[in-house]
Amino acid sequence: MGSRWDALIVDALDPERLGRWWAEVLDHRVERVSPQEVVVGSGLEGQPRLIFLRHADAKHAKNRLHLDLRPDDLDAELERLVNMGARHVDVGQPDDAAWVVLADPEGNEFCILRTRE
Repeated sequence: MGSRWDALIVDALDPERLGRWWAEVLDHRVERVSPQEVVVGSGLEGQPRLIFLRHADAKHAKNRLHLDLRPDDLDAELERLVNMGARHVDVGQPDDAAWVVLADPEGNEFCILRTRE
């Protein structure tokens, strides 16, 4: 018997702000809010959730784990996310990369992938 992915935990200076930001990015809902954590999920039973936990230290280095998102329209999604507060990040990706690296409002990197041909 294997394990099932239940949640991805993200340390955050402001878990409510970051959790609500990611809920909007992913078209998910905020399931639970407390002073120490915010839980975000799709609303579908058995799907993994994102849990944002309050942590006093700011991010200092490149993520060792990140999300890859694949939108239907890369350019429109990039514009939407940047307008929401994401910023472009250079982590050494090649100029012709099939992805764009962004960071959320607390600096956590994630990738937007080009649509599969």
